[in-house]
Amino acid sequence: MSTISSALNGQNGGGYLEFERPLAKIEKQIEELEATQAATGRDMSDMIRTVRAELLAAKRRLYSELSAWETVQIARHPKRPLTPDYLRLMVRDFVELHGDKNFRDDKAIITGLGRIGPHKAMFIGHNKGKDTKERIENCFGMAHPEGYRKALLKMRLAEKFGLPIVCLIDTAGAYPGIGAEERGIAYAIAVNLMEMARLKVPVVCVVIGEGGSGGALGIGVGDRVAMFEHSYYSVISPEGCAAILWKSAEHAQTAAKALKFTSKELKRLKLIDDVIKEPLGGAHRDPAVTAASLEKYIVDSLKDLKRIRTDTLLKRRYKRLRDLGSFFTSDGAATAKAAAKTKPKVTVKKAPKVIETLSRREITINV
Repeated sequence: MSTISSALNGQNGGGYLEFERPLAKIEKQIEELEATQAATGRDMSDMIRTVRAELLAAKRRLYSELSAWETVQIARHPKRPLTPDYLRLMVRDFVELHGDKNFRDDKAIITGLGRIGPHKAMFIGHNKGKDTKERIENCFGMAHPEGYRKALLKMRLAEKFGLPIVCLIDTAGAYPGIGAEERGIAYAIAVNLMEMARLKVPVVCVVIGEGGSGGALGIGVGDRVAMFEHSYYSVISPEGCAAILWKSAEHAQTAAKALKFTSKELKRLKLIDDVIKEPLGGAHRDPAVTAASLEKYIVDSLKDLKRIRTDTLLKRRYKRLRDLGSFFTSDGAATAKAAAKTKPKVTVKKAPKVIETLSRREITINV
């Protein structure tokens, strides 16, 4: 099976991703042993316990050495929890708010008020949809300009009432259709980037699945930016990168490795603040535990950020944005300064007078 068909199908018949097939075999073996024990009455608990221990060790080994492409597959898993799941599991008294007061209500982005822990907050997040019908209605979580305008409208409402903002990011990118371009998708995202940078309330952003391109950045500027362990955050999807560089999406695995977009890589590059652990095997293995981890991170972050004065909060947010990319420039700047001190002076000699005379003579002849 090609990498592309694997990504689109997401999983094989048993509900496992392509790289999880060895685990599927072990789990099938456990099921067979349990069925045999029930049918024959023989005590096979020791053997079952041994195989379960083998399965746990195999899982730990497999998920500790995931490649970038395998991380993408987990982030796109059909059973991975979505924004509505997290809102249901960790937010109380959630009231959804609709529309951008301009064009229409974009279902690819959910906005609403609710309570998390002791905090009242505005929640904004992408919604891919659960089934085929809902995914088509939501454009697979790829928002139009009106989606980002709706998000900004609700952010300003939260700012007016002094409520913190929580953004849950899960999109392959902004919607790339003609209608979105006609209504100013690039401008809508740019305005969100500017306005989010100067909101006078705490903003916490978490990538819960896919974090693709400007579609993710449109609700991704905050005081704290975190990622789930098996999510990715990138300027472009691996298929899109492969199509540009290698003229074929079949090179998606190579592109994924080159893009350095996993949580470990981005934490090392200081492009995100924190990595939130997932249950062994991914968030879809235990959504309740995953939601509890996310809730704890958001509650703790809001508690810390609420203690900071507004002017200090804005200065730190601005500094955080200005420091992005310092990994690549700080060493280079220091090296350049050192080189400037030791660099020998280079004298530029004037051209010989013979050449100057010859040039004048040629000009006279030509004239």
